[in-house]
Amino acid sequence: MKIGIIRETKTPEDNRVALTPEQIIALQHSFPGTEFKVQSSAIRAYSDDAYRALGIPVVDSLEDCQVLFGIKEAKLASLLPGKHYFFFGHLAKFQEHNRPLLQKLLSAGITFSDYEYLVDAQNQRLNSFSWWAGFVGAYNTLRGYGLRSGAFTLPAPDKSFTTEQIYALCQGCAKLPLKIIITGSGQASEGAQALLQRIGFQELPPPEFLRLPKGSRACYSFLKVEEMLRHKTHPQQPFSFSDLQKNPGDYQSCFFPYACAADLLLVCHYWDPASPVHLTRGQLKAIEMNLQVVGDVTCDIPGSIESTLRSSTHSEPFFDYNPRTGKEEPPFSSLQNISCMAVDSLPNALPLEASQSFGEGLRQIVFPLLLSKYLNDPTIAGATIVREGKLTPKFAYLADFAAGHA
Repeated sequence: MKIGIIRETKTPEDNRVALTPEQIIALQHSFPGTEFKVQSSAIRAYSDDAYRALGIPVVDSLEDCQVLFGIKEAKLASLLPGKHYFFFGHLAKFQEHNRPLLQKLLSAGITFSDYEYLVDAQNQRLNSFSWWAGFVGAYNTLRGYGLRSGAFTLPAPDKSFTTEQIYALCQGCAKLPLKIIITGSGQASEGAQALLQRIGFQELPPPEFLRLPKGSRACYSFLKVEEMLRHKTHPQQPFSFSDLQKNPGDYQSCFFPYACAADLLLVCHYWDPASPVHLTRGQLKAIEMNLQVVGDVTCDIPGSIESTLRSSTHSEPFFDYNPRTGKEEPPFSSLQNISCMAVDSLPNALPLEASQSFGEGLRQIVFPLLLSKYLNDPTIAGATIVREGKLTPKFAYLADFAAGHA
């Protein structure tokens, strides 16, 4: 099998890569006969020369490769007909901005597998950038608070940053008695917690977090999804994920009191469009709502936090949400607003470390499946949204969306 690593074509640019030079060499040793080529890129965190130095071909075209690996959505003009692509597609939740991408995948006879749906038997993702998104999201949110309040100054991250640098830069932030609430308990939440713990924020159980008056001490709490929802008619019944998936309309959010008790919110939970909204526009303008900064790591638009009007970029990561009008305003333009951070490519702030981590997951977990059974492997098949230009049965619900009817 010939495998290609595509250049990233999305705007704004993304510097990550699916496999580092050393990981490609390791795969070639593990799977003799497998060929790898890397498409030349001027923006990749690992340079063309880093691949050439290890004898890996760097080329302009990947036309002779069967399977192509990237990170973010590829530009439509760059997609090669009949190939098998792996990248993050952001289209299976009816994301309108990527409807043309789905249509192109279908019309060009492409096979497309989405990293987001590479999951185990418990429906847990096998490989992701989520930890890095949470870590960088927490840093950006603290930075936003510093810019809003004038309490401290943190620099914008660049692609040479490391986790250790960020830990060092944030020393001293915990001197301020900020209360931070984190939604979710997965890898994104773990990444955010890793930063807060390291710099001195105290973890509190959710009930204690609610009771603690603001201004007491630097602390955070995280909520599991089951702690953010309750059944509408049977609120005392044990929480069931399977029932939530089958009957999302039977549940309502109980998150509002936690948002009111916090200064900063880090949104790290998985959300499905059929699930309840956790902060409505009405709640965001309630008199008891005093959130100062919302860092939306998951960046679902529209999503469960209705202040996230749009995604933002690394160069311009912040905007203000005016809760009285429900409109966007310039960042930090009024202390009556809620400042928002919604960068949709957070791990790209640490592209070297994040790529290394993600590539290890591909090398150790995904490639053994791909190179042994290919699309006959149930894990690979389960992540495949389009096969040879047709929606797979699991994703057939996208048919009307692809046709432009939904």
